[in-house]
Amino acid sequence: MLRGRESLIRLVGKRRRFLPHRQAFLSAPFQSSLNFRGDGDGEVGNNGKMESLEGGGGEHEGEEDSVEVSCPVCGNKVISSDTGYSKVLGFLPRELARYLSPLIDKCCLRFEGQVTSVPECSFDIVPIQVSCRKIVLNGNKENNSINFFRYLWNNALQVIESAKKSSTSTTKYQQNFCVFVQEVLRNNSHLFADDEKDFMESFNSLSDDSQRLFIRLYTRKGPWFRMSSISYPEILDPQKAVEELSEKGYTCSFEVKTKPHDDDLSRIVNLLTVAELREIMCTLKKNCSFGTRKQDLIASLLSIYKDGFCSRLPGMILDKTCGCISISSKAEALFWRAERLFFLNGEQDLSAFLLVDLGIVKYPTYNCIITEQIFLGCDDLLAYEEAIEVAQMIDESLDENNNELVLRCIKIAQSHISSTPMKITESSISKSVVSFHFSFSASWVYSKVILLGISFFERERRYNDAIYLLKQLLECFTCNGRRGYWMLRLSVDLEHIGCHDESLSVAENGLLDPWVRAGSRMALQRRVLRLGKPPRRWKIPDFAKSVKRKINEVHVLGRPLNSETGTKSRFYGEDGEQCGVEELALQYYAGEGGGWKGVHTESGIWLTIFGLLMWDVMFCDVPNVFRTRFQTAPLDLETDSFYLVRKDQIESHLKKIHDGMAEEILITSWQSHQGTACRGVNWDRVTLSDLRAAVGCIGGPCLALFCRHLAQDYRSWSSGMPDLLLWRFHDEYRAEAKLVEVKGPRDRLSEQQRAWLLLLMDCGFNTEVCKVSPEPTP
Repeated sequence: MLRGRESLIRLVGKRRRFLPHRQAFLSAPFQSSLNFRGDGDGEVGNNGKMESLEGGGGEHEGEEDSVEVSCPVCGNKVISSDTGYSKVLGFLPRELARYLSPLIDKCCLRFEGQVTSVPECSFDIVPIQVSCRKIVLNGNKENNSINFFRYLWNNALQVIESAKKSSTSTTKYQQNFCVFVQEVLRNNSHLFADDEKDFMESFNSLSDDSQRLFIRLYTRKGPWFRMSSISYPEILDPQKAVEELSEKGYTCSFEVKTKPHDDDLSRIVNLLTVAELREIMCTLKKNCSFGTRKQDLIASLLSIYKDGFCSRLPGMILDKTCGCISISSKAEALFWRAERLFFLNGEQDLSAFLLVDLGIVKYPTYNCIITEQIFLGCDDLLAYEEAIEVAQMIDESLDENNNELVLRCIKIAQSHISSTPMKITESSISKSVVSFHFSFSASWVYSKVILLGISFFERERRYNDAIYLLKQLLECFTCNGRRGYWMLRLSVDLEHIGCHDESLSVAENGLLDPWVRAGSRMALQRRVLRLGKPPRRWKIPDFAKSVKRKINEVHVLGRPLNSETGTKSRFYGEDGEQCGVEELALQYYAGEGGGWKGVHTESGIWLTIFGLLMWDVMFCDVPNVFRTRFQTAPLDLETDSFYLVRKDQIESHLKKIHDGMAEEILITSWQSHQGTACRGVNWDRVTLSDLRAAVGCIGGPCLALFCRHLAQDYRSWSSGMPDLLLWRFHDEYRAEAKLVEVKGPRDRLSEQQRAWLLLLMDCGFNTEVCKVSPEPTP
């Protein structure tokens, strides 16, 4: 994959139409989570005894779950007590599970229930009556525990009462879609024309069947759908729903009376089965060999139609499909725009609602304080959308090796960059608390397109073209965290064409740029030392001694399993099992290397430690950095403003870490937020005990310095960390930690890895490089 492509895909996603991933919005079981219903209440007496709780609600798989089933509630799952394997019947709504889960986990309560009635439609909510065994709280408990219990209990009752009054006729995905549309219109009404707002608002006036059918089609791979295949248990009258959607402009039909577009006809023919295609071929008295593949049959039919020998082909297709419909271009464009405004990235889609409803993903708790808009007007948004289209186009063109289209996309991006005044002073960026807004501009997207173009030209060895684009980026974007990489590539490409003096000058100027950081800065320093030898330069740079510092190395011999160039090295471990170089290094350090314990997670454990230690800082109240309920980090995390805006709070927090409170903060954060999605935090790869051991052995001063660097420049320092984190205890009061970068026989340190090791050495960490080599052949 070309440099920059992965980050571009995260930003823009794939092309907006006809993507299979939308199906996830509906594909999981129990799509319509319940509205919790029930009667009764509960209270806590003076002695802490809980009397009763009755309520209801649950999703189900079908009518085989009888009304006699008793359902103990485990977390937010409803589990059948009649089956020996604890069959999951459905899920409680997240609003209720939010309070019942801690009552179960922390207050040791047990909930049971019964299905009170089975609905006719398998997609409807299932009312259940839930009760709780009487539990007497320990009389010696502190008042805080009693207050916490009362808080959870009262809120659970409020959720039940609120749900009783809510409508239960809508399926959950329908309700989520309506909420999604309402929130977009409420927060971004200035970005839609009056007729566009009227169109989107009219969605609420559609019948339930029409709303459900539209959502079903919108989240399916299309663009065309055959009427004979439209059948959903929750949609009572699909034909009537199609008519209403067509009348309101949400869908369009395939008409025989108008000549179809070639692309539309090709997609509609693809809806037919092989048997139907053969039948049409035989009707036309054409060769219809039973060994012919579907794509061959389609190509033959389209060729016949284009040659004018089968004008009745569209009618024959409609006879087979009972008609075809698609989402209208207006509806597709508007709701795609709404998705973009709602999630603000290309990775998330409507399936995020489902993942939360099913308890698969839990997002952090934070306040959305919005005082400024990301897009000031329609022109900004439309330009951004056009840039995303170009970015998606170049991504597809690279997949298809369509070099002509790649070059066209590069020219479009160039044209925009050169015609837009982009020079921003460093002072304006450093003082800005909303500098992340720039990543939602057309110019930012086009800069990504040009970066892909640079990688494309370098791959084709068209270095002069790459140099021209790099100079254009550096001239237009004077305050950008990617300037270091651009200057490095410019210096390298200039050397490729023999311009060594200019290459050296670019590297030297790059070191004067405050936006050149981390690995890029290290790489430029090393280039200056290599290129700047006499007679080009006689003076040795001040940074030479620091860059040339020796990093301690350890050499480990192993019995190789393979030694092919281009493949990851594999060895036999001490136990005779196959393993990679990192696992072999762990075995070495655990044995003759000094009795170390440790984990191989590269950057994973460090970002997890940072996320847990800095959780309260990351999700504190800062205006405009939280815009939706589906965020795992503030929008400014990867900008300089993250530290600048929260400087007092960050430094106060780092003081606690420095003074030895890191382990306490870590434990509290883990217990309070376990399982909650947070940028960088991986709950599955490391255990709390390993994290506690690591944090305790590293020590407060080193941890505080490490966290400060990530807080100040998360984007530059969130990759390239050492492979292994090791620790060992000497006695009850003495412990130490070591960070190790492991390299195989054909590997060498990257500039980012070298920068990390030197930085960690400056912070006081014990670091080294472990080089694994094959044992010499006898």
